[in-house]
Amino acid sequence: MDEATLAKYQPVIGLEVHAQLLTHSKMYSSDENEYGVAPNTNLSVITLGHPGTLPKVNRTAVEFAMKMGLATNCQIRRDNLFARKNYFYPDLPKGYQITQDKTPICYDGHLDVRVGEEVKRIGITRIHMEEDAGKSMHLAGETETLVDLNRAGVPLIEIVSEPDIRTGDEAYAYLTEIKKLVEYLGICDGNMEEGSLRCDANISVMLHGAAQFGMKVEVKNMNSFRNVQRAIAYEIERQIAIIEAGGEVDSETRGFDAPSGTTNGQRSKETLNDYRYFPEPDLPPLVISDEWLHRVAAELPALPQQLYSRFVGELGLNDYDASVLIDQKEVALFFDDLARLTPNAKAAANWVMGPVKSYLNERALTMADFPLDAAQLAGIIELIDAGKINYSVASKQLFPHLLDHPTANATGAAESLGLLTQADNGELAGLVQQVLDANPAKVAEYRAGKKSLTGMFMGELMKLTGGKADPKLANQLLRAGLDG
Repeated sequence: MDEATLAKYQPVIGLEVHAQLLTHSKMYSSDENEYGVAPNTNLSVITLGHPGTLPKVNRTAVEFAMKMGLATNCQIRRDNLFARKNYFYPDLPKGYQITQDKTPICYDGHLDVRVGEEVKRIGITRIHMEEDAGKSMHLAGETETLVDLNRAGVPLIEIVSEPDIRTGDEAYAYLTEIKKLVEYLGICDGNMEEGSLRCDANISVMLHGAAQFGMKVEVKNMNSFRNVQRAIAYEIERQIAIIEAGGEVDSETRGFDAPSGTTNGQRSKETLNDYRYFPEPDLPPLVISDEWLHRVAAELPALPQQLYSRFVGELGLNDYDASVLIDQKEVALFFDDLARLTPNAKAAANWVMGPVKSYLNERALTMADFPLDAAQLAGIIELIDAGKINYSVASKQLFPHLLDHPTANATGAAESLGLLTQADNGELAGLVQQVLDANPAKVAEYRAGKKSLTGMFMGELMKLTGGKADPKLANQLLRAGLDG
């Protein structure tokens, strides 16, 4: 589709994100909440919907929902009711879902996300608690459907945004922030591939300046942030093409096909029966006291934007460095600890984003597997800043040695390995002269104006010193010799 036609329309996007909560048990029963176990093993008569069984609300799930609400600037509802959402679930045995209808636990919030150089505020309509359904599996070549009920009853929160998103990039940025928040809060592992974080997108288009939104289409089955972007881009063009051809967009639910990058119709929303919500008769109202809310608020950890503000405002890092560091919770917290042990925040950032992450990536490890603590890395930075070792030797020799001997400290290891710099002016000056005497032709070229040869001379000097010369002092003596 040409740019001029696209530019006539304004996309309007709202996202619904389901996050499975990392509780030990399910939302309304004591059945284990565990991913990857043998099918249909985390079950009891409650999960199976046997007559006469009664649900009981998972207290930890409530606290996790409150934490997410506080992290997204929501109001927290004090008097909560649960409701039954009725329609046929082939993989939820009791035939209805216990959820929240008119009384979501969190409401009227917002989330600020960075999109390029700008900050976009996206409203949060509501966050409500509910239970997941089981999983239906359709094997290739088989006509039967297999059902695994382990997931039935797993605690969920559904995070519903306002229709404030206008582009696929904004949707990607919003989802990235949601994922970071649930991971920082420790309430969800954020794994879209395993289905613990799932997203549906409500998409419509309207002419710029129109007073009313266009007809909304809901797109499901997106298992990555990139696929959400792709689905939005495809759906925007599909809807515009229909309108431009004089047609009307149907209100429907569509699935996303990742291989082709297209969406396909699944069911019409106009023909769906009402969910027939009514109050859940087996659960009493859930009352959140001031004391309970204040305790949960006091337990909130440092969140991504708070760390970003500290890294940029207090430590003086640039936007890129701070954004990379907060991308993963464990990395951000390790850097935060490191930055409290050294005044050189930029060097700390370079070490974490450079040698540390390279070590982890090469071995497919996480920050939790990193063998050194922040104090050991701060010791390396202190040696470099004091001129006792140069970065090249520190990164290529001292750092690998410490990784193999994680109980050693930086200073002791540098001394035992003989890595400390040669700071004797007289000895170093003699070696500088030795380099100059060995390269008279290059000295002449330098003095004739080829200043780029400085690097070559420095390299020769480092060879003579085994890389242990203080770079600053060596550079001063070398330039004095060359200019002399």
